Amino acid sequence: MASTDPMMLLPSTGYGALIHRFDYLEETVAQKTEKMYYRSMNDPLDGLESAVTTLRVAWIGADAAAPADTVVPAASGDECAGAGPASELSRQQLVAVLERIGAVGRRLDGVRAQVAAELDRQSRSELGADSLAKQQGYRNPVQLIAAVTGVGAGDAKRLVAVGKAIQPRTTLVGEQLPPRRPHVAAAVEAATITSTAAGIIIAMLERVVVRACAQDREDAERILVESAPGLSVDDLRRLVCQAEAWLDQDGVEPAERDRRGQRYLRLWERDGFVHLDAKLDAATGGASVKAAIEGIVSAAFREGRDDVVPADDQPPAVVQRQADALVQLAEHGLGCDRGDLPLAGATVVVRMALETLRNGEGLARIDGITPPISAQAAAHHAATADVIPVVLDSEGEILHWGRRKRLFTPAQKLALVERDGGCAMCHLPPGMTKAHHLNWWKRDHGRTNIDEGVLLCESCHHRIHDNGWDIRIVGHGTKAEVWFLPPPAVDPARSPRLGGRARFDYARAG
Repeated sequence: MASTDPMMLLPSTGYGALIHRFDYLEETVAQKTEKMYYRSMNDPLDGLESAVTTLRVAWIGADAAAPADTVVPAASGDECAGAGPASELSRQQLVAVLERIGAVGRRLDGVRAQVAAELDRQSRSELGADSLAKQQGYRNPVQLIAAVTGVGAGDAKRLVAVGKAIQPRTTLVGEQLPPRRPHVAAAVEAATITSTAAGIIIAMLERVVVRACAQDREDAERILVESAPGLSVDDLRRLVCQAEAWLDQDGVEPAERDRRGQRYLRLWERDGFVHLDAKLDAATGGASVKAAIEGIVSAAFREGRDDVVPADDQPPAVVQRQADALVQLAEHGLGCDRGDLPLAGATVVVRMALETLRNGEGLARIDGITPPISAQAAAHHAATADVIPVVLDSEGEILHWGRRKRLFTPAQKLALVERDGGCAMCHLPPGMTKAHHLNWWKRDHGRTNIDEGVLLCESCHHRIHDNGWDIRIVGHGTKAEVWFLPPPAVDPARSPRLGGRARFDYARAG
């Protein structure tokens, strides 16, 4: 077999032969360097290895302050030192390590998605007995991935879908095409989103593929990918839910009818308990039930805040208080002449634009409910007792009371809910929040104006005051944005974090 050693191929005599040797070597090295460069650029493990090295650096405390996505060379020297148990990490190291674990996970997700897509390609049905999955003893690639990696079939299916959507495509004639979801592909490659987040976005775009134009779908993909970093999976689902409603506004009302047809409530007795299993559509009955139960539970927490609980007793959990609230609602219904139900002013608040009220087109929102509702459902609520329809003009006109009133009025609180959506920091429902002055009433001579107020739950209120967070309101009225500035101990750069309804508002994000 011929040797591939370049030294064996060189001529052996003469000055010209020596020059030829150097030219050959230079060309060979250049070609190898170019190949290594492109291999590095396309190496799916390169980013993963760098992320793992960065994690080790943060764990041993070499550079805990560096950003989580910092690229470092391969581990050497001190970076190869053994890492101790997590119990030995400082608080700063714990936060830095957590951020880098997230970066490693996102890098690994990108690799897993590529492998899943290739497994799917080599296990496609037209291969028959030559299918890789079947050769390994599995019916399809989803079962193979689930069994080997230990994930559920749903997670494996999502991983395959993500991999297929972010891989470059090839036509039947060999022409190279970009990925089907280029913005998601770029985000996965840059490790700014997880495969779970990518799967949620891709699944929604597939659902509206025949109901929204290509440009709207591309805009939605870009907006969601840009908004996803920093959001939990649950928060991203809220944003994607709004995006789907905006992309397919004509489909909201038919979907509401379908969901209403699926409502049910089952009751049965067993072992001394009455069991309930229910599913209510959020656009109509579900919103009323949720508002009533949350109102009673919030009132119970306020009343029991100062109660002294014996050491051997545990205060009721939230699920127990919700069960008690349902019982109170039933008792109140059986004796409707009583007026002592502690709903604490709980109402169903439906918010819509003036144009939506006038022409019956567009979407509306219910406080505490994630999916937007149709104009028809909003009109139904407006005709129902104990429902407050809030109609705002394009300017979002708000009353300002200055220092004539210390406490925010009910109208101002409704306006704050329109802007903040609930707790502006942790997003608890409006019924669990209070309106607070940004500038303290006595100490700072704060004013009772919307632009100087914010909705916060009790926990976030104490966190703001005790831990050194600052709040900035950008803009005016209901269209303003609430920004939280963390203390230097949390973020030395004090990078602002968007809060309030704007954080999950697809219309504003666009």
